[in-house]
Amino acid sequence: MKPKTSNKSAGNRRKFTSDFKAEAVSLAKKPGHSVTQVAKDLGVADGVLRNWIKQSNAMQVNGGSSLLTASEKEELAVLRRENKQLRLEREILKKATAFFAKDHI
Repeated sequence: MKPKTSNKSAGNRRKFTSDFKAEAVSLAKKPGHSVTQVAKDLGVADGVLRNWIKQSNAMQVNGGSSLLTASEKEELAVLRRENKQLRLEREILKKATAFFAKDHI
């Protein structure tokens, strides 16, 4: 099986199709096949294949909604940074309000 990839704008990182990932996972789950050997045969890192297996297992157990896609992970990271910034700004405003309220009393 030849890996089907498409270039991403993020440098030389390969992006594998979901069909390729599913086939790789099914090969790795077959009796007599090791994850390391299947990964080597397909030209991917064994850690990558293990992640695909973990995602596949989680999708089967939880109906496919437990893991985040790459774009969802990126969005979550952005939202967490934004949330942290907003909390900091809120704390500054609280302190400023308390400071100015003291001066007028």
